[in-house]
Amino acid sequence: MRLRLLPLLLLLAAPALAFPLPQRQVARVVSPVWADEDSRDKAGEAASVIRQLGIKPGQTVADIGAGSGYYTMRVAPIVGPKGQVIAQDIVQRYLDDLKARTQKAGLTNVRFVKGSTSDPRLPRASVDVALLIHMYHEIAQPYALLYNLRASLKPDARIAIVDLERAAEYHGMPKELLVCEVKAVGYDLVSIADLKPGYLAVFKPGTPVNPATVKACRG
Repeated sequence: MRLRLLPLLLLLAAPALAFPLPQRQVARVVSPVWADEDSRDKAGEAASVIRQLGIKPGQTVADIGAGSGYYTMRVAPIVGPKGQVIAQDIVQRYLDDLKARTQKAGLTNVRFVKGSTSDPRLPRASVDVALLIHMYHEIAQPYALLYNLRASLKPDARIAIVDLERAAEYHGMPKELLVCEVKAVGYDLVSIADLKPGYLAVFKPGTPVNPATVKACRG
């Protein structure tokens, strides 16, 4: 019985094994909090990102790597009761703390999903906008995660990545390298805009790729 099951298990595992690891440093997760929220509000990053993405009532927005929920707490009131924020993280404690925070704030349109380093595990064809805010450089398997994210996106969805223009080991991501990695798994670049600090890179689903053909970009 075990011998008969082995080929099936290998087949099921093959898609995950097909993706290369990044040819650069991956920053370690040091905290669910990027900075104190008052300072972030004063910097205006979230307001600018939300405005540039045109996030509006009724949409479903995935906050991937939600951490302490800075964006979740600001997007949920905008999408409103007919919309939804999917707060996703790979650390259950972060999700538990964020759930308590949203309940205290009276937000009833937030759903919580525990993902993995290679798969966000979001509902299929459900997401209008996927946010990856100051965390892309911490993703251990970016090619696999981005590839698996595609199944959760609506046809006209966008993914929005906010990061700093510096090396990944210093908690940033050079623009050119980011674009190379995201395009490698079948996304098209829509725009890159400077923020204070950092930048906002927006992508949309492009031509699907065969996982076995994905090559790691060199940093």
